Amino acid sequence: MSEVTQLLREWSDGNAAARDALLGLVYGPLRSIAARHLQHERGGHTLQPTALVHELYLRLVDQRSVDWRDRAHFFAVAAQVMRRILVDYARRRKSEKRGGNLIPVTLGVALDVAAGEDFDIVDLDTALDQLAAIFPQQAKIVELRFYGGLTLDETAAALAISPATVSRDWAMARAWLRRALSPS
Repeated sequence: MSEVTQLLREWSDGNAAARDALLGLVYGPLRSIAARHLQHERGGHTLQPTALVHELYLRLVDQRSVDWRDRAHFFAVAAQVMRRILVDYARRRKSEKRGGNLIPVTLGVALDVAAGEDFDIVDLDTALDQLAAIFPQQAKIVELRFYGGLTLDETAAALAISPATVSRDWAMARAWLRRALSPS
C-alpha cells in the first residue's frame, strides 16, 4: 500500500495528523494540476495555482464522511472539487460583469481542438453537465482527465473500469464536447 493510500485511510479514521501529512505529500502534484489548468485561462487571471490548491484544501479539510480508497480516488475527488472551484469562480466573475468578459479556456490539449481556440469555462461546464446526463461515465472521465490530470490508468483505477474503456470513452467524450462547444 502506498504512503498516500495509508494516510488517506488514517484520515478516514479521523486522524488529523495523517490528513496534514497527506496534504504535504500531494501539495506538489495538486499545484502542478492547478497550474496546468490556469495556463489555459485568460491572461491576467487573478486566481493563481497556489490559491486554487488552498481553496481545494479548505473544501477538503472538513471532509469527515469520505471513505478514501486510494490515491486515484483522492485525485478524482480533488478533480471534481477543483472543477467546481473554477466554475464557481467563472460564474461569480461573469455575474459581476453582468454577462460581459467571459473567461475563455483554451482546451487544445484536452479536447484536441485547434490551438488558440477559446471556450468559456461556464460553457464547458454546461456542456459537461449535458454530457453527464447522456453519458455519465464519459463525463466523469473528462472530469478526471482534464480537471484532475489523471492518466488513463489512474482514471481506470478510480472508476474501476479497464484502461481500454477509458481510452474509448475519452475519445468519444472529446468528440462530443468538440461538437457541443463548436460555434456553429
